[in-house]
Amino acid sequence: MKKDLDIEEFIKKYPYIEPIITKNSINVERLKKIYSDYIGYKISYENQADFIANILRSQSMVHSVKSRIKDPDRLIEKIVRKTEDRKEKYDNNFQFDVNNYKEEINDLIGIRVIHIFKDQWQDIHEFIIKTWKVIEVTANVREGDNTEIFKELGIEVRSRVSGYRSVHYLVEFYPTSKKVIAEIQVRTIFEEGYGEIDHSLRYSHNEIPELLQANLLLFNRIVGSADEMASLINGLSKEWCNKEKYYKNLVEEQSLEIERLNKLISKGSK
Repeated sequence: MKKDLDIEEFIKKYPYIEPIITKNSINVERLKKIYSDYIGYKISYENQADFIANILRSQSMVHSVKSRIKDPDRLIEKIVRKTEDRKEKYDNNFQFDVNNYKEEINDLIGIRVIHIFKDQWQDIHEFIIKTWKVIEVTANVREGDNTEIFKELGIEVRSRVSGYRSVHYLVEFYPTSKKVIAEIQVRTIFEEGYGEIDHSLRYSHNEIPELLQANLLLFNRIVGSADEMASLINGLSKEWCNKEKYYKNLVEEQSLEIERLNKLISKGSK
């Protein structure tokens, strides 16, 4: 991995970035310093990501966990894109620098938690809020999704036109004397499949062609139905097991009662 940002290569890689840099008077030397500073934290962030991921892997309701740290080029690209937003939030003089980018960009460390059934989310949610200091929770949903559980828990709901579904947590912790913020994304295995395909298309096209967009939304509906079907099957399986156990116990009790009565009859006949 290169240690210094080559701004010419960077602009060739992200050609839409140059006019944003000009428009917002972004200091390129600051971008280079942020890049070098972030490279210096790479190993530390990777270790912290692994640490969080291993804690989450210990939970039985979790199917799998992925961890990553943000790609340095992607970090600079995001900083450039977010500068205008931060100018509106703070003031027109705002610029990202080595002292503030770690506070302003909250997904330097990213953890993705995958579970199989929709109803497992609440147990994972409770574990996360008990384990870390959660500073923000957002539920990304598709318009028309049932959001009652999120509203009951006071979780902000964002309706995504793309159909992207995932619950995002920003957690704060102190591996050293310096605060670190990580993003934990929680989603079902079906939502993960959709999210990966959606992400791939959006980074392959500046604007997704209408035909692809229409089929992507159709696929999203299928994913939602698959989640509902999986939950239904899981519920039926649990109900079947409970009934099976009930009838097994009933048969055993009847067998014991028949055995007892046979003994009484046997004693009476003597």
